Amino acid sequence: MTGDEWKQFAFGQPRTAKLATTRANGAPHVAPIWVALDGDEIVFTTGETTMKGKALRRDARVALCFDDEAPPFSFVIVEGEARISEDATELLAWSTILGGRYMGNERAEEFGRRNAVPGELLVHVHPTRIVGQHGVSE
Repeated sequence: MTGDEWKQFAFGQPRTAKLATTRANGAPHVAPIWVALDGDEIVFTTGETTMKGKALRRDARVALCFDDEAPPFSFVIVEGEARISEDATELLAWSTILGGRYMGNERAEEFGRRNAVPGELLVHVHPTRIVGQHGVSE
């Protein structure tokens, strides 16, 4: 997939990403997350005490998977480096965007306020490698 194709697939409709990080003991950890796009970077939030938050503090390397579970099946895998921000204003802005993207514009502010609280982290992922394929079963 080209740059425009992978972005359209991953962000053209609200679909969750599956975030892969590494636990302190080296074991993998995967969790679904809400995501938005900021230019070429992927944005999400997580709690600093979650497995994701702890893992990101230790190791900024991540992978995200977006997939279509219906035939003919498609996917995008993004590998990248995460950058954490605790800026309250930025966190509220992106939490509101994420809330609107997944819950609808009428609930955007509600979810923004709910998720932009102390202890939440804003994460920007700069992609370093992207692999995607349309129509796997064709």
